[in-house]
Amino acid sequence: MIFYGHKVLFLGAHPDDIELGCGGLLAHISGKADVLCATLSDNQENPALNALVGEHYKSMEVLGVPRDKVLLSQFETRNFPRDRQEILEYLYSLNREHKPEIVFAHTQADIHQDHAVVTMEALRAFRGTTVLGYDVLRSSYGFFPQFLVEITGEDVERKVRALAEYTIYSDKYYFGPEIIRATSIRHGALAEREYAEGFDILRVVGVFADRIP
Repeated sequence: MIFYGHKVLFLGAHPDDIELGCGGLLAHISGKADVLCATLSDNQENPALNALVGEHYKSMEVLGVPRDKVLLSQFETRNFPRDRQEILEYLYSLNREHKPEIVFAHTQADIHQDHAVVTMEALRAFRGTTVLGYDVLRSSYGFFPQFLVEITGEDVERKVRALAEYTIYSDKYYFGPEIIRATSIRHGALAEREYAEGFDILRVVGVFADRIP
């Protein structure tokens, strides 16, 4: 299936979520679509993570996303359930200002409280819009991709390089190049392709055409 979106929005709860969940796809489309990446928490309540914001911008740059297309908000990590209404209003404002045609958020299989709030409020804020859910591995429970998107080996390696910018997380197993490559290969096998990234279908809005324009 060929699918298309001129304006594509990627949502993440924290820096690194978007890159972990769909960095390969982001590398693949960053020069082909109008991409906006919005992360809701900058994680700066934790003094041990002072370098995180700079590493996030560097990571996105590797994937081809310029700084003016990277938004970082200041919702408090682990308190997204408390701030649910304010997050919904923020997502409403993104919808009004950017009018995305496809939105990527966290999978509904994600059990992290912040991730779950982002997805639930995205489904409210972006009614009438296709929403797909990505997996960040360590916080999901029972994720199985229903929507598989082919990517290239070069996209996979750019994802590896992008995540390597997070030196603060260099000891985390889920940042390891072997895990990133293996996940891309596994999703590729499900799609009978060399590499792919996998997503939940949270909502698909489409129109059928009898031919490609």
